[in-house]
Amino acid sequence: MITHDLRVIADAIQEKKGQNVISLDLRPLGSAIADLFVIANGDSTTNVAAIADNIIKKTREELGRKPLRTQGLENNFWIILDYGNIVIHVFLTEYREFYRLEDLWADAPKKVWKERRIPRKAEKEL
Repeated sequence: MITHDLRVIADAIQEKKGQNVISLDLRPLGSAIADLFVIANGDSTTNVAAIADNIIKKTREELGRKPLRTQGLENNFWIILDYGNIVIHVFLTEYREFYRLEDLWADAPKKVWKERRIPRKAEKEL
Protein backbone atom coordinates (compact mmCIF):
# COMPACT_ATOMS: atom_id res chain seq x y z
CA MET A 1 0.00 0.00 0.00
CA ILE A 2 2.75 2.47 0.88
CA THR A 3 4.60 1.67 -2.35
CA HIS A 4 1.47 2.55 -4.34
CA ASP A 5 1.10 5.83 -2.40
CA LEU A 6 4.75 6.68 -3.09
CA ARG A 7 4.36 5.89 -6.80
CA VAL A 8 1.33 8.21 -7.05
CA ILE A 9 3.31 10.96 -5.31
CA ALA A 10 6.43 10.42 -7.46
CA ASP A 11 4.33 10.45 -10.65
CA ALA A 12 2.58 13.67 -9.55
CA ILE A 13 5.97 15.30 -8.96
CA GLN A 14 7.42 14.17 -12.26
CA GLU A 15 4.31 15.23 -14.23
CA LYS A 16 5.21 18.81 -13.29
CA LYS A 17 8.93 18.39 -14.07
CA GLY A 18 10.02 17.81 -10.47
CA GLN A 19 13.59 16.56 -10.23
CA ASN A 20 15.66 14.14 -8.15
CA VAL A 21 12.68 12.40 -6.54
CA ILE A 22 13.70 10.19 -3.63
CA SER A 23 12.00 8.60 -0.66
CA LEU A 24 13.64 7.93 2.68
CA ASP A 25 12.29 5.15 4.89
CA LEU A 26 12.55 6.50 8.44
CA ARG A 27 10.91 3.48 10.11
CA PRO A 28 14.17 1.61 10.80
CA LEU A 29 15.47 4.73 12.56
CA GLY A 30 12.51 4.87 14.93
CA SER A 31 11.59 8.40 13.85
CA ALA A 32 8.56 9.95 15.48
CA ILE A 33 8.28 12.53 12.68
CA ALA A 34 6.95 10.23 9.94
CA ASP A 35 7.44 6.81 8.40
CA LEU A 36 8.67 8.21 5.10
CA PHE A 37 9.99 11.40 3.58
CA VAL A 38 9.64 12.17 -0.12
CA ILE A 39 12.05 14.83 -1.36
CA ALA A 40 12.12 16.58 -4.73
CA ASN A 41 13.04 19.93 -6.23
CA GLY A 42 12.04 22.35 -8.95
CA ASP A 43 13.96 25.13 -10.66
CA SER A 44 11.59 28.05 -9.99
CA THR A 45 9.05 29.06 -7.37
CA THR A 46 6.36 28.64 -10.04
CA ASN A 47 7.59 25.09 -10.67
CA VAL A 48 7.70 24.28 -6.93
CA ALA A 49 4.11 25.56 -6.51
CA ALA A 50 2.91 23.54 -9.54
CA ILE A 51 4.54 20.38 -8.15
CA ALA A 52 2.91 20.83 -4.72
CA ASP A 53 -0.49 21.60 -6.28
CA ASN A 54 -0.28 18.47 -8.43
CA ILE A 55 0.66 16.29 -5.45
CA ILE A 56 -2.35 17.60 -3.52
CA LYS A 57 -4.63 17.04 -6.53
CA LYS A 58 -3.39 13.52 -7.36
CA THR A 59 -3.33 12.24 -3.76
CA ARG A 60 -6.91 13.46 -3.33
CA GLU A 61 -8.10 11.93 -6.64
CA GLU A 62 -6.17 8.65 -6.58
CA LEU A 63 -5.67 7.95 -2.88
CA GLY A 64 -8.54 9.83 -1.27
CA ARG A 65 -6.10 11.68 1.00
CA LYS A 66 -5.64 15.33 1.89
CA PRO A 67 -2.59 16.75 3.66
CA LEU A 68 -3.03 17.13 7.41
CA ARG A 69 -0.80 20.22 7.33
CA THR A 70 0.99 22.30 4.74
CA GLN A 71 3.78 24.80 5.09
CA GLY A 72 5.60 27.07 2.64
CA LEU A 73 2.80 27.62 0.13
CA GLU A 74 3.12 31.37 0.64
CA ASN A 75 6.69 31.62 -0.72
CA ASN A 76 7.31 28.35 -2.65
CA PHE A 77 10.96 27.99 -1.61
CA TRP A 78 10.38 24.86 0.50
CA ILE A 79 6.90 23.37 0.65
CA ILE A 80 6.07 20.68 3.18
CA LEU A 81 2.99 18.50 2.72
CA ASP A 82 2.27 16.35 5.79
CA TYR A 83 0.14 13.27 5.19
CA GLY A 84 0.85 11.77 8.63
CA ASN A 85 2.92 8.73 7.73
CA ILE A 86 4.41 10.43 4.64
CA VAL A 87 5.91 13.93 4.68
CA ILE A 88 6.73 15.47 1.31
CA HIS A 89 9.38 18.16 0.88
CA VAL A 90 9.40 20.11 -2.39
CA PHE A 91 12.36 22.46 -2.58
CA LEU A 92 13.53 25.19 -4.88
CA THR A 93 16.76 23.63 -6.22
CA GLU A 94 19.17 25.97 -4.41
CA TYR A 95 17.32 25.45 -1.11
CA ARG A 96 17.59 21.68 -1.44
CA GLU A 97 21.32 22.00 -2.10
CA PHE A 98 21.73 24.33 0.90
CA TYR A 99 19.68 22.37 3.48
CA ARG A 100 20.77 18.90 2.27
CA LEU A 101 17.91 17.18 4.09
CA GLU A 102 18.96 13.78 2.76
CA ASP A 103 22.30 14.12 4.56
CA LEU A 104 20.55 14.63 7.91
CA TRP A 105 18.82 11.27 7.39
CA ALA A 106 21.75 9.53 5.69
CA ASP A 107 21.18 6.27 7.63
CA ALA A 108 17.65 5.88 6.25
CA PRO A 109 17.10 3.45 3.38
CA LYS A 110 16.75 5.51 0.19
CA LYS A 111 14.85 4.87 -3.03
CA VAL A 112 15.32 6.92 -6.19
CA TRP A 113 12.09 7.29 -8.19
CA LYS A 114 12.70 7.29 -11.91
CA GLU A 115 10.17 8.75 -14.30
CA ARG A 116 8.01 6.07 -15.85
CA ARG A 117 8.06 5.94 -19.62
CA ILE A 118 4.90 5.24 -21.57
CA PRO A 119 5.61 2.70 -24.32
CA ARG A 120 5.29 4.16 -27.85
CA LYS A 121 2.28 1.97 -28.71
CA ALA A 122 0.35 3.05 -25.58
CA GLU A 123 1.37 6.67 -26.18
CA LYS A 124 -0.26 6.61 -29.64
CA GLU A 125 -3.48 5.20 -28.19
CA LEU A 126 -3.79 8.17 -25.85
